[in-house]
Amino acid sequence: MSLSKNQFKLITSLRQKKYRLKHHLFIAEGTKVVDEFLNSNFEVDSLFCVDDSSYSTIENRFLVSEAVLKKISTLKSPNNVLGIFKIPKVSNLKNEGLILVLDGVNDPGNLGTIIRLCDWFGVDQLICSEDTVDCYNTKVVQATMGSLTRVSIVYANIETYLKSTELPVFATLMDGENVYNCKLPEQGVLVMGNEAKGIREHILELSNNAISIPRFGDLKQTESLNVASATAIFLSEFKRNT
Repeated sequence: MSLSKNQFKLITSLRQKKYRLKHHLFIAEGTKVVDEFLNSNFEVDSLFCVDDSSYSTIENRFLVSEAVLKKISTLKSPNNVLGIFKIPKVSNLKNEGLILVLDGVNDPGNLGTIIRLCDWFGVDQLICSEDTVDCYNTKVVQATMGSLTRVSIVYANIETYLKSTELPVFATLMDGENVYNCKLPEQGVLVMGNEAKGIREHILELSNNAISIPRFGDLKQTESLNVASATAIFLSEFKRNT
């Protein structure tokens, strides 16, 4: 079948944040990712697939040709199904366990990987500054590979949050204490900064501790680690110490 003009307009508009916010909808693509959302608490709005036999229980599904799917897909190689899902209501901020805070992370691939890391290491909540890339950006959704369904993500004023929390706050810096020598607590807040500029000064001032990953190369000339790679190391150390 062909899509109506309104369907096509809606789907393509969801590539932009302002329309995702307006309609409270986002795009997920590919069998694995779509199935993860269908098997979660996320509510499906509609499905567009080249073979609907696997989705017979979904009421609002549309059988489309590969050519039509390619027109609405954000992927270079569309993968059988595109789903439109409803953005859930904002979760409450938590103040227990290990919490990850992102200060101005801009790259969708980095955020997607970080969400997967939270899922892997059992971090239930990720708190993002209001200028961090949208977690429902199509590139972020694809990069999470379904982990978005298992991690609570809240966009908030992180300065206000850090001022209110009673948990110890760990800022990640180039010249902080060697993380491998630290006794890390089971509960705390780990703050990761922007890819180029790191953590903003007024956010740094709200931390109790500064930690870093030492460089072991002979020349020690590497400028910095990718923020997602660094997050993996820090989360691993927090979990190893508990």
